[in-house]
Amino acid sequence: MAALSNVKMHEYYMRMALSMALRGTGRVSPNPRVGCVIVDYGSRGGRVVSCGYHKKYGGAHAETNALDNAGGPVAGMTAYVTLEPCCHTGHTPPCCDALIKAGISRVVTGMSDPDPRVSGRGISALLSAGIEVIPGVLENECRWINRGFVKRVTEGRPWVTVKTALSLDGDIALANGESKWITGEAARRLAHLARAENDAVLVGIGTVQKDDPALSVRDTDGRSPLKSVVDKDLRIPPEARILHGGCVIFSGPSPDEKKFSSLLSRETEIIKMKTDAEGHIPPGDILREFASIGVSRLLVEGGAGLVSSFLKAGAADEFSLFVSPRVMGDGIGAFEGLSFDLMDETIRLKDIRYRRTGEDFLIKGVPACSRAL
Repeated sequence: MAALSNVKMHEYYMRMALSMALRGTGRVSPNPRVGCVIVDYGSRGGRVVSCGYHKKYGGAHAETNALDNAGGPVAGMTAYVTLEPCCHTGHTPPCCDALIKAGISRVVTGMSDPDPRVSGRGISALLSAGIEVIPGVLENECRWINRGFVKRVTEGRPWVTVKTALSLDGDIALANGESKWITGEAARRLAHLARAENDAVLVGIGTVQKDDPALSVRDTDGRSPLKSVVDKDLRIPPEARILHGGCVIFSGPSPDEKKFSSLLSRETEIIKMKTDAEGHIPPGDILREFASIGVSRLLVEGGAGLVSSFLKAGAADEFSLFVSPRVMGDGIGAFEGLSFDLMDETIRLKDIRYRRTGEDFLIKGVPACSRAL
């Protein structure tokens, strides 16, 4: 019973550290979100002395903030950290050194750091200093909140969420292209929150031409993601709202030079990409480009052609589907161009979560073929 009690106690404080880590959402990438809780077990049952989290990229890490927030000595206490403390010098000094210097006697970690600069070295440094280490507490939860970071560091590509709003009969627009608004205000607020949680948002040129989206974050706290568009032939209108404030355009290998030069003068980055035998830019190549500039989480918002290309390539890690209780009849399907010959070939979701938002529904899930993090 005592051992079970200890496990539950460690999980309790790790959940507290996880809640702290989430406060850094949208502000710390390409770094991971990390939370830290310092507990004094000199008091019966343990007493939380301080909490901290990684607030912004380039700023102090969670452990340092928690130590500073303690306001006094923490020698002999336990630190709960969602991620293995770093042992290298980057924008800030090593967190391991700070914990050792402070006299922390035990460190409970949620997951090891997949970054090769750390990857077990942080735990080794703590053990060498005589600090007890208890690893892997709520590991799955800790990996999930940093799934983008893990994906980028281990596989060289970001975590991809495909988001779309559709009717009960699976359409994203009427036959004439009208699509505003399929869902209500509550669902749209959640959609903006999803943007704030991602490092970049990607759409196809068809969506830009039809809807002229700004792709910014409104009606919620958080920064706007990097705006990007797949535009093989540089058909983007010069007055498109997506160009305001900068944008990344994935073009074909030989775009029109006049358009190319004109767009570059708009603080727009154009990345020339190779095309496949069908003349399309492979999603995998796009993802590698995103990873190279530090994008850990990518939100693919459509349209139907872009979404289908990502699904065909097996490049979608998560679905976020807003379903409106309306029937649109002979409209534009959400997954046009995607077809299967056998039921066994179709894309099934697992780990499904449902949420009602206003009159609409949000369905989230990961493809059944997706590997666990």
